[in-house]
Amino acid sequence: MDKNLTTGQKLRKLRGKRSKAEVAAAIGVSESAYVKYERDERNPSDIVKQRIADYYGRKVGSIFFS
Repeated sequence: MDKNLTTGQKLRKLRGKRSKAEVAAAIGVSESAYVKYERDERNPSDIVKQRIADYYGRKVGSIFFS
């Protein structure tokens, strides 16, 4: 993942053509919460970070800490 991207940009890139509603449902959060993650307006909890990483088949650090 590109280290110059914000977390929100990384999430949008990973989501690709999936809908925000689809991803939110898969990771167990509301669509409005997921939208805020993609807009860099809110940081997910550690538990949700792990769910997002698992959903996309990535390590938490590659999405949220690099």
